[in-house]
Amino acid sequence: MNNLRFPENFLWGGAIAANQAEGAYLEDGKGLTQVDLLPTGEKRRLFMKGYLPSLRPLEGEFYPSHEAIDFYHRYKEDIALFAEMGFKALRVSIAWTRIFPTGEDAVPNEAGLKFYDDLFDELLRNGIQPVVTLAHFDVPVALIEKYGSWRNRKMVGLFETYAKTVLERYKDKVKYWMTFNEINMLLHLPFLGAGLTFKEGDNVKQIQYQAAHHQLVASALAVKACHELIPDGKIGCMLAAGSFYPYTCNPEDVYQSMEKDRESYFFIDVQSRGEYPGYAKRFFRDHGLTIEMEPGDEEILKNHTVDYIGFSYYSSRTTSTDPEVCQTMTSGNVFGSVANPFLAKSEWGWTIDPLGLRITANQLYDRYQKPLFVVENGLGAHDEVTPAGEVNDDYRIDYLKSHLIELGKAIQDGCEIIGYTSWGPIDIVSASSGEMRKRYGFIYVDRDNEGKGTLKRIKKKSFAWYQSVIKSNGQNLGE
Repeated sequence: MNNLRFPENFLWGGAIAANQAEGAYLEDGKGLTQVDLLPTGEKRRLFMKGYLPSLRPLEGEFYPSHEAIDFYHRYKEDIALFAEMGFKALRVSIAWTRIFPTGEDAVPNEAGLKFYDDLFDELLRNGIQPVVTLAHFDVPVALIEKYGSWRNRKMVGLFETYAKTVLERYKDKVKYWMTFNEINMLLHLPFLGAGLTFKEGDNVKQIQYQAAHHQLVASALAVKACHELIPDGKIGCMLAAGSFYPYTCNPEDVYQSMEKDRESYFFIDVQSRGEYPGYAKRFFRDHGLTIEMEPGDEEILKNHTVDYIGFSYYSSRTTSTDPEVCQTMTSGNVFGSVANPFLAKSEWGWTIDPLGLRITANQLYDRYQKPLFVVENGLGAHDEVTPAGEVNDDYRIDYLKSHLIELGKAIQDGCEIIGYTSWGPIDIVSASSGEMRKRYGFIYVDRDNEGKGTLKRIKKKSFAWYQSVIKSNGQNLGE
C-alpha cells in the first residue's frame, strides 16, 4: 500500500501509565502518590501547577485515578486484547508507591513487587516485551510532605534505591527501561511532573531547576545501575516533544522558537550528552539562579548517559514575539502555543500536525545521534458507542495513519527508530484533564467522568486497523 519500510524488529505496541490505568490506589499496601491528589474538573490544572490546599484527598471531590480502569485486576483480559492486535511491546510504568509506599521504607513491599512480576510474566507469555518507565508522574506523597519532593537532595538516594530494587528484581524480564516520563513537564506542570508545591513568595524557577538537577543526577544513577545489573538492557530518557515553529520569519520569532525548544532540550542534552549546555549556564546567570551540586555530580552525569531517546509527540507548537498574535493562544496545549493558522485542532485544542512528527524526529536524531523511540502518540477524542455496540473512530485512524506515514519517512531520512507505542491503546484517565471522556484507545472502556459504568471493554474500529498495521509491519496503513 505504500513505499515505507519499517525495521524488521520494529517494536509496535501501546503505552499506559500506572496512575492512569491501574486503580486499586491503596490496595496491597500501596501508598499515596501525587496523582491521587488531583481531582477531575476545574481544580485539576491549578493543582498540577503546585498550588494545593492539602496533601490529602478532599471530601466532595472525585479522584479518577483511585479506580481508573481497574487494570490492576483486569490486566490479563487487557493483555489478551493487546496480543490479539499483535503488540510487540507494551510500555507501562511501575508505581513507586507500590514498591516503597512511603518512598523510604526499610524493605520493599512484596505485594507490589509480585504484581509487576505477574504483569511482566503475562506480557512475555503473550510475546509482548515490557518497556518500563521508572517514574511516570509517581512521587510518594510521604516524600512530598517530609522533603518537599525533588527540591531536596535526599530524593536522589531514595530514587536510586527504588531503581536498583526494581532493576534487580526484573532484570530477566525487562530489557527496555526509561527513567523519568516527560521530564521537561517539571517546568510546566510541576506538581504533576515532579511533586513540587509552592507557596506565595517562593522563587519558583530556582526550585524547579534545583529539582531538575536532582532528577538528572538520579536519572544518571539509574542508568549506571541498569548497565551494571542488566548488561544486555537499554535505558533511555523521555521527552515531551514537539518542535516550536516561529510564527513568522522575523528573526525575533525564529530566535524565540529556538529558546522555547531549548527549555525542553536542556534535560535531554544533559541526559544524552552528559553535561550542562552553555545556553543553560547563561540562563542561570541571567536569572540569578544557583544550582547546588555535590562533588562528583558532574562525573556522574558525564559517565552515565542514556542509550536512547524516548519521546511523546502529540502536536507541534508555535511561538511569536508579537503581543497581538499572542492573543490567539490555543486552549489545550500545556506548552503555551499560539494558534497555527495552517493546522487543524482536536476537540481539546491540540494542533494536529503529522509532518511535525517527522520534523521532531529528525531534529532529535540530528542533535543526539542516538536511537529514538516514539513512546506516546495519539488522539484524544469523544467516542460514541452505537446502538449496535460499535465505536466507529475513523478520525483516530486518520490521525494515526497520517502520523505513521511521516514516521516512516523519518526512518527513510536516516533516523534510527526502535519502535512506536501509541498512547492509551485502551481508554484510560487523561493526565491533563482527569477525564474518561477524552479517549485515546483502540479499546473502549465503559466508564464516564463521574466514575460510573461497567468497565466493559469494547473493540473500536481502530482495533482491527492497528492489528493490520502491525501484521504488515506498517505496509498496510489503509487507503
